[in-house]
Amino acid sequence: KSKAAFLTGRHDTIGIDAVAYCVNDIICHGARPLFFLDYVAVGKLDPDQVAAIVRGVAAGCREAGCALLGGETAEMPGFYAPGEYDIAGFAVGVVPRNRLIDGSRVAPGDAIIGLASTGLHSSGYSLARRVLLERAQLALDSVVPELGRTLAEELLEPTAIYVRPVLSLCEAVEVRGIANISGGGLPENLPRAMAPGTRACLYWGSWPVPPIFRLIREMGPVSGKEMLRTFNLGVGMAVIVPKDQAEAAVRHLNGLGQPAWIIGQVVAGEPGVEVVGYGDGP
Repeated sequence: KSKAAFLTGRHDTIGIDAVAYCVNDIICHGARPLFFLDYVAVGKLDPDQVAAIVRGVAAGCREAGCALLGGETAEMPGFYAPGEYDIAGFAVGVVPRNRLIDGSRVAPGDAIIGLASTGLHSSGYSLARRVLLERAQLALDSVVPELGRTLAEELLEPTAIYVRPVLSLCEAVEVRGIANISGGGLPENLPRAMAPGTRACLYWGSWPVPPIFRLIREMGPVSGKEMLRTFNLGVGMAVIVPKDQAEAAVRHLNGLGQPAWIIGQVVAGEPGVEVVGYGDGP
């Protein structure tokens, strides 16, 4: 994703992504993020560029409700190409031990709630770049009809920060498992939020798939299996609740402005994810 920022000269959203990936992992345990620190490494310091990055970090921290305690900027001449940089982040959160969410209470029959992503988030960019920029030869500043905006705007859309809706949901219903759907997609991330002897059964078509994923699928072409294991396909966070609380959970999230749907259920079996009706993908 940083490559898209380098090519467009827009650096004010990358910091949001760095915060998002830290705090979204923290809330998977039911914890509230307390503070965040950033690290930015550059070949030659560009004050305007670094200021834009830090503005994004600050915006992400405000959205997550955590403090930006500080950070470090390292200048390493010759290590990075001109105009390029690397960014990393670190966050700490807290949760009472008796409220820790670890997936151990997940049981067959529980419902799986999917929370909408804002697009690619920050996973699968190597494949997306190869398909859209190299193979399809799309220009970053061109408006893509299927997307309704420029490719650059789509690729640099910040990762959703789920802190407020998820922590609010934890107060409203019994949340038994939470999975941040990042690299590896639903198949690799959802089982981490589940108990041994349980697996996820998802129903394809139960949530809307953003057009960017179909665009990548068709322009690749990319196999359905690779799409599923690379991208979030529209679900940025998954929450597992008792079946009788599923409708209330969706209503609560929607009431907070967070689109969400019942996308599947927990069944007994070997750990894994089955997507019923998926076929060869979006």
